[in-house]
Amino acid sequence: MTPDELLVVAREAAHAAAPLLVERFGSERVLATKSTPTDLVSEADLAAERAIRDVLAARVPDDAIVGEEGEDVAGSSGRRWIVDPLDGTVNYLYGIPLWCVSIACEGLAAVVLDPVRGECFTATADGPARLGDRELRREDAAALDRALVATGFGYDSDRRALQAAVAARVLPRVRDIRRGGSAALDLAWTAAGRVDAYFEYGVNAWDVEAGEFICLRAGLRVEPLEPGGGLPDGVLAAPPSLAEPLLALVRA
Repeated sequence: MTPDELLVVAREAAHAAAPLLVERFGSERVLATKSTPTDLVSEADLAAERAIRDVLAARVPDDAIVGEEGEDVAGSSGRRWIVDPLDGTVNYLYGIPLWCVSIACEGLAAVVLDPVRGECFTATADGPARLGDRELRREDAAALDRALVATGFGYDSDRRALQAAVAARVLPRVRDIRRGGSAALDLAWTAAGRVDAYFEYGVNAWDVEAGEFICLRAGLRVEPLEPGGGLPDGVLAAPPSLAEPLLALVRA
């Protein structure tokens, strides 16, 4: 399948999950906790991932799947899908309209779907990043002291304390910091220029795979953050002119 054909599958899968999430939004309850008492999962997460996997099983049955809520599926095609059925679960459960569906066929196609706003961010390996039909291209950037920077924090309190120390280094040197609560949307919004850059330690592949790919296709630099200072690895996305000075601030 071509990247464009894979993008059609990704969009179909994301739109299969979206109605299940929208109908529960604002009334869903916590089903369980995962890594910490603040790391939540709901029935909406599970139902959305089942819907996505059903589409992938029907359309690309030989592909591998890695999902946040379900078991990994081995494949024989050489393609692998990275799925987060609901990125921003805490926002979702609190009724905060900052959450999305994130699906990527690794290195080939990606979708970040925001059902609340009806916005679909996409990219393919041989095409540009897009928001709907509009091409996204990020080349210029504000100077560091005028940059609006997005970040996120983990569920573990000790990790949050270390992440806060990094944010404290950054905050006096930039215009301001935003913490939205969905890594996939943070990255998609960086590609769209709604924030100038994004960084975060402790993200998982399903949190960032689609968003990173969209950023790359929008012309941004996407750099790994090496683990250190008690923090796990992470990622930074920024226009080329902004990447180095921001990296110097955030590296542990």
